[in-house]
Amino acid sequence: MATVTQPEPARVTVTLPDGNRRPFDAPPTGAEIAASIGPGLAKAAIAVKVDGEVRDLARPIDSDAAVEIVTRRSDEALELIRHDAAHVMAEAVQELFPGTQVTIGPAIENGFYYDFARPTPFSTEDLDVIERKMHEIVARDEPIVREVWDRNDAVHRFRDQGEAYKAEIIEGLPDGEPVTVYRQGEWHDLCRGPHLPSTGHVGKGFKLLKVAGAYWRGDSDNEMLQRIYGTAWRDEKELKAHLHQLEEAERRDHRRLGREMDLFHFQEEAPGSAFWHPRGWRLYLRLIDYMRRRQDAAGYVEISTPELMDRSLWELSGHWETFREHMFTSETDDGRVFAVKPMNCPGGVQVFRQGMKSYRDLPLRVAEFGRVHRYEPSGALHGLMRVRAFTQDDAHIFCTPRQTEAECRTVIALIMDIYRDFGFEDVRILFSDRPEKRIGSDAVWDQLEGALRGALDGMGLDYGVNPGEGAFYGPKIEFVLRDAIGRDWQCGTLQVDLNLPERLDAAYIGEDGERHRPVMLHRALFGSLERFLGILLEHYAGHLPFWLAPLHAVVATVTSDADDYADEVAAAARKAGLRVELDRRNEKIGYKVREHSVRKVPVMLVVGRNEVEARTVAVRRLGGRNQEVLALDTAIDRLKVEAAGPDQDADA
Repeated sequence: MATVTQPEPARVTVTLPDGNRRPFDAPPTGAEIAASIGPGLAKAAIAVKVDGEVRDLARPIDSDAAVEIVTRRSDEALELIRHDAAHVMAEAVQELFPGTQVTIGPAIENGFYYDFARPTPFSTEDLDVIERKMHEIVARDEPIVREVWDRNDAVHRFRDQGEAYKAEIIEGLPDGEPVTVYRQGEWHDLCRGPHLPSTGHVGKGFKLLKVAGAYWRGDSDNEMLQRIYGTAWRDEKELKAHLHQLEEAERRDHRRLGREMDLFHFQEEAPGSAFWHPRGWRLYLRLIDYMRRRQDAAGYVEISTPELMDRSLWELSGHWETFREHMFTSETDDGRVFAVKPMNCPGGVQVFRQGMKSYRDLPLRVAEFGRVHRYEPSGALHGLMRVRAFTQDDAHIFCTPRQTEAECRTVIALIMDIYRDFGFEDVRILFSDRPEKRIGSDAVWDQLEGALRGALDGMGLDYGVNPGEGAFYGPKIEFVLRDAIGRDWQCGTLQVDLNLPERLDAAYIGEDGERHRPVMLHRALFGSLERFLGILLEHYAGHLPFWLAPLHAVVATVTSDADDYADEVAAAARKAGLRVELDRRNEKIGYKVREHSVRKVPVMLVVGRNEVEARTVAVRRLGGRNQEVLALDTAIDRLKVEAAGPDQDADA
């Protein structure tokens, strides 16, 4: 009988992050690699990265690869924990409510969700019961095992179990794609993975938050499902910190503050558009006044362009092709189609094109507080943070190619200085390069990206990269602010563009007497005034810096005997440039103090008989328990100094 020679197992060499190479006689699993390094790492391991791809610890690595062991402290850990928390929640729901179908359950920012098909709605009490069951499943420490099923067999098995949605998902997978199922205990779910080694690794740092409706596959023509949201973290300490942040976020919600401070409101007749009240509009104009002063000092000129322009201009600019779904349009009786501008850029170019420009005129810095309108789905609207009508503090800088990098540095320095004036010290910078859907040649994009990166590198600034997230006409820098409770907000942008000047035929006469295309920098510092104002309200929880507050003080009377003196106090304060209101109502002073405190008025100037006789005012600070009695002139002088903006001289 002939001897059958068995093939020898493949020899695999893995390269660790420190460059150390480890050979294995057979394809090792991530768990085996961790154990070969040391028992501590073997215990801490929850997954493995193979050439940058996160995999289950139990999967063999069948070829040479760069390998990194993932532990609970790794950047990848939270997504794994949250994904597994979604599976544990789905198992808990099906144990508690037999007949419920599971559909899709991903990890998301700060947590996870799962969509369920069930005729009876979940209640808040159900969430508590489900959460307790989840803790039981975690305590059972069920092993999580990856299985690969035959496609047709998988469809039949899920349909037989009453899981029609899962069967539909499998039927929609591309031919040849493996059908992977993860089993934890007796429960299993269709999933690409990867997952933790067992349910016990999810830990105790999770909580269910709310129930919401969600259409199957996000299509309103499909069935309405029930979505349960949860949050999950590495441990209970991180969970507690996040729940505290959620409580703080609710307390600071700009929509609630807008009502309490009587700043603005929204209503159904104008979705996504704010109705500004007197105090709110005063605050809005304060932002504009500040920016005008900063721009004037930086050599900008200000323009205003029409909100309604013919479709042909938007076709030339490229917006009609790339941004049409976000534009509001109107057709007149003569058949002309107009668009309400979603961006200010084309209008700015039209102003530049009036009259021939020379290289001696450049750089030309043109600012516009432009009102723009963009269609946002109603479900995406969120107070001032996501609106359909807003004002951008836009500017378009026209310069020569040689001036581009220097102008970028000037803009970046201005932006960072302005954010410091508003109390934002923690600012992150992100560079975004060419998107897939864009205009212009690769050579132009190379030039633009080089100038923008050169400015950042030349200033020695750290920045991250968002691949493919540039504007359709040019690369951009985004400025991300971190607020008082640790949330990140993308605000200002700087974009470099040679495409729009080409499309709209903008030109200047160079030193050689020939026509040349200017480089066009698109720059917004606040971004949207509405959104920046909402961020400020939440950052300061309504307690805005005194110089920015819509109202500096309320002059409040204790008795009607002080009415005439209160008028005099208010007049003197206004003459000094302070924003004040009078409160001479026949109400107790305690009631007045409480009401104006809710509205976050920084100072109350209280006057009664004693103040009338001594020509003084009792100064009460928001949040303070005591009051200070000062001579009227002294009080006003002090408040005048406080009211000066960070860019202003109080004595001017």
